[in-house]
Amino acid sequence: MVEGGIAKPDKTEFSECWKTTWKTPYIMRLSLSAGIGGLLFGYDTGVISGALLYIREDFQQVEKKTWLQEVIVSMAVAGAIFGAAFGGWINDRFGRKPSILVADILFFVGAIVMALAPAPWMIIIGRIFVGLGVGMASMTAPLYISEASPARIRGALVSTNGLLITGGQFLSYLINLAFTHAPGTWRWMLGVAGLPAVVQFFFMLSLPESPRWLYRRNKVEEARSILEKIYPANEVESELIALRNSIEAEKADEQAIGDNFIAKMKGALSNVVVRRGLYAGVTVQVAQQFSGINTVMYYSPTIVQFAGFASNKTALALSLIMSGLNAVGSIVSMAFVDRYGRRRMMIVSMFGIISCLVILSIVFFQAASHAPKISQLESTHFATNATCPSFLSASNPTSWNCMSCLKAECAFCANGANEYSPGACLAKTSDLETLCHGQHRTWFKDGCPSKFGFLAVVFLGLYIISYSPGMGTVPWIVNSEIYPLKYRGIGGGIAAVFNWVCNLIVSLTFLTLTKALGSSGTFLLFAGYCVIGLVFIYWFVPETKGLQFEEVEKMLKSGYKPLAFKTKSTRGENQSA
Repeated sequence: MVEGGIAKPDKTEFSECWKTTWKTPYIMRLSLSAGIGGLLFGYDTGVISGALLYIREDFQQVEKKTWLQEVIVSMAVAGAIFGAAFGGWINDRFGRKPSILVADILFFVGAIVMALAPAPWMIIIGRIFVGLGVGMASMTAPLYISEASPARIRGALVSTNGLLITGGQFLSYLINLAFTHAPGTWRWMLGVAGLPAVVQFFFMLSLPESPRWLYRRNKVEEARSILEKIYPANEVESELIALRNSIEAEKADEQAIGDNFIAKMKGALSNVVVRRGLYAGVTVQVAQQFSGINTVMYYSPTIVQFAGFASNKTALALSLIMSGLNAVGSIVSMAFVDRYGRRRMMIVSMFGIISCLVILSIVFFQAASHAPKISQLESTHFATNATCPSFLSASNPTSWNCMSCLKAECAFCANGANEYSPGACLAKTSDLETLCHGQHRTWFKDGCPSKFGFLAVVFLGLYIISYSPGMGTVPWIVNSEIYPLKYRGIGGGIAAVFNWVCNLIVSLTFLTLTKALGSSGTFLLFAGYCVIGLVFIYWFVPETKGLQFEEVEKMLKSGYKPLAFKTKSTRGENQSA
């Protein structure tokens, strides 16, 4: 997904990783135990998309209030923003292991609160707890794996955390599909996340603290004992020396720029290289979120229903395909990012995203324009008081179609003979929905029956394929490479905050936008954001493929310009447009 960092593995790291972990299974045990945090991260951000369909059925106020649906979805993101900040403090003060254990407790408590929620406000509280856990896991799991892994396979092991995030999202759609006919549907979907949290909690109790954190706290012998389990005996001393040198350099940097947050911020923002790095790092993170990806990940079954697939089970099954494509895209990115470069993959990705969003806008516009008409006879077929009040009082009811009916907060009961023929516009109540189904008709409350629906699903899939290998993973790689070493933590942190905040804005406004602009207008709006993002990426983001950190710093110090805007004397430099 989108909110966790993915490390850049070397071409031979995966084969080396397999050999090393086969010889030393303890390394894989460390990585997979911590990686469950990534799985929970993916699961809890993905599961709400399907659960929301059934929450709306159980609570009429959620069905009627778009803002309440948005709050239920987005409160996990809001919690994650604070969870990441809180997790950073726990990481430094108490260690990586306690931070993961606290995240597991938050995941478990949130899952139980949501599963037993008697009202929507309890679901929201549960989502906040889960969000706090997501925020902590998003930064602690990769950090723990990185610090407890041999250097030569570190990138490959940390990248598995990214795969587990997308794997967790895919699993959430499978679980959603599995519980579609179970009593309590959404309660099972949300509550099952408590199980892996318990598993990770007990696994982590038997695992050690990060050797780097221990060494920094002057617990040298404890750090040595862990390194002896990770490295061959002849490498332990050299690793201890490297660890000591690294921590001494880190402490020297803290003395130079200060070890409190305000001092670090001042030092970072007064440094021209860091500022230019932030232009690039923040640009790609904001562009990632305003491409609209999390509207698809959080609301994909709802979007599928907008396209005319009324069945919850069908919407979930099609959404499962989207999630699978996202997971595959992450693997594709890992295979090609070092071959084709970060900048090129993002630019190509943005062109694909813009094309798909524009086409989706056209498809949804055509679907709305060709929606089935409303029949006066069909609408009064069920009883006069069942007909949508707005339709009865309309000055020109003959101009109404299914979309007019849905915009009036009513529902469309399709024609029994042919759902594309004129149907009934009825008041949106559960009793009338049951009556409509009882006559073997389809009940539409989010989208209209449309022959364009299949095209919408196809281009949603192509959108995911365009997004995932480029804008899905590369922004995190860019942010791991673009800042000077002593400012890498704070630079990446600032960019990550922008990512989470933009994620919150998008997830908190999507349904409101679709209500105000329609699905067509909303996708076109995101396409416009992407055009702006593409321009900023072209102008501010340099290519860092194959460059040492010192070379990146030198390039930013002299100022980056795309090739088309360079003078002849500077076109021989390393960068390309």
